[in-house]
Amino acid sequence: MFSKNILLAAIATSAALLGADAFAPSARPLQAYSGIARTIATPLASSHAVDDDVSTDEEPADFILSAGELDGSDDDAVEDAVPARFLSAQRIQELRVTHRRHETDTGSPEYQVAGMSERIAHLTNHLKEHPKDFSTRRGLVALVNKRRRLLNYLFREDEKRYVDIVSALGIRHKVPGSIPSKEDQYGRFPPQKPNKGKSKIKLSKK
Repeated sequence: MFSKNILLAAIATSAALLGADAFAPSARPLQAYSGIARTIATPLASSHAVDDDVSTDEEPADFILSAGELDGSDDDAVEDAVPARFLSAQRIQELRVTHRRHETDTGSPEYQVAGMSERIAHLTNHLKEHPKDFSTRRGLVALVNKRRRLLNYLFREDEKRYVDIVSALGIRHKVPGSIPSKEDQYGRFPPQKPNKGKSKIKLSKK
């Protein structure tokens, strides 16, 4: 076994002979590591470049709408939201105010005919969409007959007002005098021959 002093002396002499570079760490492994780092960094950089190219080629689509398109869509939505019955009630009120005789008028023929005409138009459009709504059809026929009786009364009382309300509302109505009676329509033809005795002859033959 060698003592510690002998070992230290051997190490010192070998260091003096070989020089200080013998025990220094070599630079080659560092260079090798740097080369590996460069090879790893280059594909990463190239992949980032490809991503940048792809991102520049694909531009996002433009979905911005103009102010007019937005306004139109809002108006359509509002119109669809308002029910037809509410609009009809508003028009009925406007027509009644237009054709009434005075501010407190609520029962004149013009006032009633104006409201009935708009109601008849609303029910007619309803029946076009729902042709099997027979209860509404029955109410519509009754309303048309009631309006006809009011117009006949107005024609007898004041013909000028009758003409004004019919022309303003566009009502198709025939006045009672223009409809011929049965005698006026068939009076020019000869009367039917009497049928006396024919039934007795048939009974006697049987």
